[in-house]
Amino acid sequence: MQTDAVFWKTLLFDGIDEVDVEKVTAAFGTIDIVAKGHTAGAVCPDCGRRSERVHGSYQRRLRDLPLGEWSVMILLRDRRFVCDTSGCPRRTFVEPFARVTCPYARFTTRLGRLLESIGLALAGRAGARTAAQLGLGVGRMTLLRRVMALPDPQFSTPRVIGVDDFATRRGHLYATVIMDGERHRPIDVLPGREAAPLAAWLKAHPGVDVICRDRAGAYAEAAALGAPAALQVADRFHILQNLNQAVEKCVAAHRDCLRTAVPPPDRETTGAQDAESEVEAPVTAVPVGRRAERMRAHHALVHGLLSEGMGLRAIARHLGWGRHTVQRYARATRWQDMVTGRRTRSSRLDVHQTYLQRRVDETDGAITLIDLREELAARGHQVPYSSLRDWARSRLVWPDAPAPARAAPSVRTVVGWITRHPDTLAEDEVTQLKAVLDACSELDQTRGLVRDFAQMLARRTGADLPDWISTARAAQPPGITGFANGPTTDLEAVIAGLTVHWSSGGTEGSVNRVKKIKRQLYGRSGFELLRKMVLLQ
Repeated sequence: MQTDAVFWKTLLFDGIDEVDVEKVTAAFGTIDIVAKGHTAGAVCPDCGRRSERVHGSYQRRLRDLPLGEWSVMILLRDRRFVCDTSGCPRRTFVEPFARVTCPYARFTTRLGRLLESIGLALAGRAGARTAAQLGLGVGRMTLLRRVMALPDPQFSTPRVIGVDDFATRRGHLYATVIMDGERHRPIDVLPGREAAPLAAWLKAHPGVDVICRDRAGAYAEAAALGAPAALQVADRFHILQNLNQAVEKCVAAHRDCLRTAVPPPDRETTGAQDAESEVEAPVTAVPVGRRAERMRAHHALVHGLLSEGMGLRAIARHLGWGRHTVQRYARATRWQDMVTGRRTRSSRLDVHQTYLQRRVDETDGAITLIDLREELAARGHQVPYSSLRDWARSRLVWPDAPAPARAAPSVRTVVGWITRHPDTLAEDEVTQLKAVLDACSELDQTRGLVRDFAQMLARRTGADLPDWISTARAAQPPGITGFANGPTTDLEAVIAGLTVHWSSGGTEGSVNRVKKIKRQLYGRSGFELLRKMVLLQ
């Protein structure tokens, strides 16, 4: 047994000399380890004087890390000493085991640290399920209590901070997260998104030089009250988002110009494509509509780049598409296969397609669907007229059928062409955008304003913003005028956002992480627990 005691002391209390193992028993899946301290005395925590006079003892039950499938329980004999100092307010004190556990705890220190890590990573219910799989067997509230007992991380006041709000309960309750702009770590979470809490925080933490924020009036007021000397920087992401929304309003106001910019269909090209389709595959109707036209353009673009010797990965990088998307276009011999290949469903009329198409060709399109239905009935196949009509639209080709009209580009498509960098546009998109701008001078003017604003942002020349605002006001395009008037109420912060390299990007990423933590807690956590999880994770 002495050998066993030495083994267990080495295993469980390696480097802890003040603890001796007396006995080890194993039964019913639990290993009980009886231990005690062997020091002659202890130091009073109040007066700091050593005492060797024992008043009594009691047994503490401490759970430890499991060993395989066996749970471990340490039965620690803890002595109580008498303080003989006359002026000390404490009469007795407990023998400390600082390297094994802490006062009033029912876990060893190492098991407590593991439970804290599980609670921080998985929160309550998910953490309890994981702990059960590890043989720890603790409840969700135990994990949450250990998380709440952890101290807040200490930080020195950063020079640059980012401020943003997030919803603890959407539409009802909000909170404010404060980020260290240089280390990209959350340093505090405040209740609400009003000016008073943030202003008080800034006053309590002097030394902030740069405040990155959105354009909310409450945060601007708080920064002016709490840190009047700090530089306020408006978020560039929201500025560009507002510009994109303004361009969308402008394009929507000129929706009629998009229809007039569509070129008429090329009858010769359409006829050649139809003839080629008849040779390569069974005769089918030419797909029409906006989606079909987009597929036609993309198919021609991919095969044109392939003919120039570009590989699939190079084409994907050039167009900004996924490699598998480019691969599907490359494998499709005809553009029609991209449109109908995934949507064509088998029909009982497919077996009659050859016969019906021959009858249409023989009569040069003079035969009607009613005549075809009667001929099928004479051949012993009764077909409802509506079924034959719907089937014939996608399966039969009629002579002198009108060529498919090119669909006008959507508003969002044109907005993408205007706001994206010109180098990212495909050749077909450049051609269509030119047709749109030629048909509408105001959209051409809007595109020039967008390009000037993008260059101002890329070159960090925010000092040119007042001139840009004057130009936009003079042009008065719909939507853009409202966007130009917006920064005037917060002009200095917007100019700083277009000039300095500091931004709220890290703060936006922290807000996304906060949303993940909030969902992980199933929306049942209070503000204090959510704050603790945000700061410690």
